[in-house]
Amino acid sequence: MSHIQRTTGQRFPNAAKAASTNPLKMSQPLGAALAYLGVDRCLPLFHGSQGCTAFGLVLLVRHFREAIPLQTTAMDQVSTILGGYDNLEQALRTIVERNAPAMIGVATTGVTETKGEDMGGQYSLFRQRNPDLAGTALVFANTPDFAGGFEEGFGKAVTAILERLVEPSPTTVKTQLNVLAGSHLSPGDVEELRDIIESFGLSPIFLPDLSLSMSGRQPSDFTATSLGGVTVEQIRSMGASVATLVIGEHMRIAGAALELKTDVPSHFFSRLTGLEASDRLIRTLAEISGRPVAAKLRRQRESLVDGMLDGHFFYSRKRIAVALEPDLLYAVTSFLADMGAEVVAAVSPTQNAVLERLKAATVMVGDHSDVETLARDADLIVSNSHGRQGAARLGVPLHRMGLPMFDRLGAGLKVSVGYRGTRELMFEIGNLFLSREMDHDAHPTPQGGDGHACGGGSCGCSAV
Repeated sequence: MSHIQRTTGQRFPNAAKAASTNPLKMSQPLGAALAYLGVDRCLPLFHGSQGCTAFGLVLLVRHFREAIPLQTTAMDQVSTILGGYDNLEQALRTIVERNAPAMIGVATTGVTETKGEDMGGQYSLFRQRNPDLAGTALVFANTPDFAGGFEEGFGKAVTAILERLVEPSPTTVKTQLNVLAGSHLSPGDVEELRDIIESFGLSPIFLPDLSLSMSGRQPSDFTATSLGGVTVEQIRSMGASVATLVIGEHMRIAGAALELKTDVPSHFFSRLTGLEASDRLIRTLAEISGRPVAAKLRRQRESLVDGMLDGHFFYSRKRIAVALEPDLLYAVTSFLADMGAEVVAAVSPTQNAVLERLKAATVMVGDHSDVETLARDADLIVSNSHGRQGAARLGVPLHRMGLPMFDRLGAGLKVSVGYRGTRELMFEIGNLFLSREMDHDAHPTPQGGDGHACGGGSCGCSAV
């Protein structure tokens, strides 16, 4: 565990805790599974025990409130010690025979990684022994859940998909644009980006495309694979795109792998939340397309600027603690700093290069119990639904963001990117501050009084 004091820029060791009582961290296999779910007719497969799969399945179902296809190789003690290839081959054959997916995405777990499974060798062996299954795309990713975290697993899965499926193209489609969408983008964010990109006359290929698979759909019949998302054929054609947008630090390696393999130039974005970040996105799209900015986007920008003028009074000098995955943490803390708030604590579940750029008084790799310690004098906590107990104990409002968000409807459809998404995020958080101020003004505590402005509840309010 590390601790960064932003006032000095130095890194100090933090006292190691014996256990995490309210974890913030999520595992690499879970991140890989979410990436695979953004591919149409894909079935993610955890190479490990049944318990590893059950936990991830429950978390994703509670967040998205959708049926989540997720399978396991069901490793036991014997197969773990002697090697799990037989379980993997049997699982792959069974999945193809029963469900006929377009792609199977395999993610390892701590069980198989501790043994040291050679996934590259197992892929080659499976292809040699099963030529009849050549029509099914297979992607293997090493995602040990005892190292890294959710974003790392997501990035590794996307990198594995690109390396396995994408091929260079001798031609370029001038209107086709690749978008490597990080795990911190919700399905609603992806849909918003699609609208923005299409307003420039471009046709985006999102990898993964959660807006088509995790935004809520009702199939006519039961399907054991993902419903919607980027197709395998679209992924194969990404080498013909004019450019690639890479969104998030954890997607940087995937973007580099795609550019190295196809020579398609990439444009990196550390965040898409905020006025300056949105301006850079719009300028980039205008340059790629050679088209002017649509009137709708100009109106959205004007509305955002006006909203920032209206709302900055309520953000000024507010003390906020934020606990999120690294790339989302960076986007949110940067936005709050832009609005004039003070981020007193930024807590990440894992170490990441982006943490060095955070605008916060204290940057820490920790969990929700650390947030509770650092947010005692905060005006707001921003985290996922697991932060609700600590916020309640402190009496501090909680603005829910990230994954999981299981105690609110429509969690996957929230938008916080671009001009419109930034405006909505600004209003949501600003209204929390405004509500607190209104409640305080309604029941001020006079000096030397009995703690109630109306003298014991004569106004008929609830503070009797």
